[in-house]
Amino acid sequence: MFKNTLRQLSNALSVLIALTVNILASTLPLNGQNTGEISDRFQVYFVPAGYVFAIWGIIYIGWIAFAIYQFLPAQKENPRLQNLGFLFALSGIFNAAWLFCWHYNQFGLSVLVMLALLTTLIASYLKLEVGRRSVSAAERWCVDVPFSVYLGWITVATVANITDWLFSISWSGWGITAQPWAAIMIGVASLLGVLMALTRRDAGYLFVLVWSFIGIAVKQAEFPLVANSAWAASALAGGLALYSIIQRRR
Repeated sequence: MFKNTLRQLSNALSVLIALTVNILASTLPLNGQNTGEISDRFQVYFVPAGYVFAIWGIIYIGWIAFAIYQFLPAQKENPRLQNLGFLFALSGIFNAAWLFCWHYNQFGLSVLVMLALLTTLIASYLKLEVGRRSVSAAERWCVDVPFSVYLGWITVATVANITDWLFSISWSGWGITAQPWAAIMIGVASLLGVLMALTRRDAGYLFVLVWSFIGIAVKQAEFPLVANSAWAASALAGGLALYSIIQRRR
């Protein structure tokens, strides 16, 4: 009983910490630098248009919905949430820590923290058995969808973070220039979308990819290789999302 209460409190506190740090990162801002301004320093092509980052608003709503839902008395002994343990709380700490790394120009460390966040979310996704468990509509919208959207975005963000770090250390790219590398990374992200469609039929995750790829295509419109790759990837992810919805309804 005490462990369940501690888990619920930890999840709520983690959301509060992560939201506070995210707000301060933009309003202060941390270290006198805006998150987007730092990103603009890197002349890389795996980066979407600025409006795409509005997805954080949806992610924040998902955090709050999950925190409230898991705090309901009826959910205190929910087996799925018990199995999740403290992973969600840990992801909030990693999220806040990443912002400090990024704003204080610790880009190599930011990659390590981002990978830790991604790993934590993958573990959470697997423990919750998203896409493989029949759940109520309330649980789907307050648990499954928030984790799908969050994991989808952090998947994209991890690729972007690594790309920025490689640029910061002047990595040669093994002789491959930046634009082909961006197209390759878009292809890798697309393969992850195919995997999610075939194994989980997770439309939420796939729609995040669509949103991200379209944003990359818009941002990199003057670079045909990158833009065309992103448009093709968005079409693929969109088709897979519709396939996932149809299959789940069946």
